[in-house]
Amino acid sequence: MPGVNLVFAISRHGGARLAEIGFLLFVIAGLWLSAAQLPIFRLSRLRTFIAGLLIAVGGALLIVAVHWGHFG
Repeated sequence: MPGVNLVFAISRHGGARLAEIGFLLFVIAGLWLSAAQLPIFRLSRLRTFIAGLLIAVGGALLIVAVHWGHFG
């Protein structure tokens, strides 16, 4: 659209908080992925899918935090 400028800004504190959430999702995904490999749990394919989804969302949050949130 010509003439439309979008502004997206995150403060340093907001960027740090967003990065913390992203790292927390990585930790949860790692625990979830390791639990999916235990033979006592069923639905290991679903757990693996959820872990992969958490890693993707965590990575996207870290990209936003670094690019717009002045993290790092």
